[in-house]
Amino acid sequence: MSEKTLAEAIAWCDEATAMRLIREQLAAGVPAQEILAQCNEGMLELGNRFAREECFLPDLMFGGLIMKNIMAELGPHLTRDVKGGAPGPRAKAVMGTVQHDVHDIGKDIVVMMLRGAGFEVIDLGVDVPPERFVQAIREHQPSVVGMSLLLTTCYPSVTATVNAIREAGLRDQVAIMVGGAAASELLAKNAGCDFYGKTAVDGLKFACEVAGVK
Repeated sequence: MSEKTLAEAIAWCDEATAMRLIREQLAAGVPAQEILAQCNEGMLELGNRFAREECFLPDLMFGGLIMKNIMAELGPHLTRDVKGGAPGPRAKAVMGTVQHDVHDIGKDIVVMMLRGAGFEVIDLGVDVPPERFVQAIREHQPSVVGMSLLLTTCYPSVTATVNAIREAGLRDQVAIMVGGAAASELLAKNAGCDFYGKTAVDGLKFACEVAGVK
């Protein structure tokens, strides 16, 4: 049986093999961005496996933790561009669970995956009022904002957050995505969001498209 590729090692949560392959590639002079692209491919396949019910939520969370360790390994190599110059700008995302909802598992998975893909993520936590989203957008100027909710009773919080962003004159500056057990295409449309992500991988793909991250 042939050895796993780096992407396959991550897709099957084989951390030991993934870290060994990363170190071998770095030693061979493979650019860190190319290695990261392979890692992202693996995370997307892990998400696809989850969607096909070939693995479960703990696997997805473990994959996120693996990516966190990988980013710690690749971080020093990613801080400079291919010419060895100054650190380049990173795509930014603001994430939070909406007001009156204190659930964070889904949000935390998306945060880990975004960070694994190279995003600078501003994690606002849970029970986040609309004005905190607005403040974070003003301060950090992200390309994407993500809202999570598990409770259907928090639908008004999603609408209120989008309205607050619009009233602050910031709506055209960001793409807004919503996800979580209580989210849906209908909610996204009615609240004025740009995207509904059924899974964490959907959210990652959308954020990468918006920010031009490959």
